[in-house]
Amino acid sequence: MTDASNRQDELNKPALCASCAAVQRNWRRAPGHAELVQMSSRKVERSDGDSGGHTVTITSYRCDACGTRWEYENDKTNQQAGWSVVEK
Repeated sequence: MTDASNRQDELNKPALCASCAAVQRNWRRAPGHAELVQMSSRKVERSDGDSGGHTVTITSYRCDACGTRWEYENDKTNQQAGWSVVEK
């Protein structure tokens, strides 16, 4: 893509609300915010290399203020798990 089309794509993306913008991403135990509404949870198997694997819980949320969809991965073995934006 060209720089012009990249800039246009950024302009077309709706902005996160101030509360969503303040959420610390990819850090386990970081807090969400009050407008996040829990949607569903699922269990996912993660591999640990040679030692097998473990199960983590991923919970989906939606922001009532701006509609952003979030997932929170609760993986006690991965400090970089945590909040991530799924879609706007």
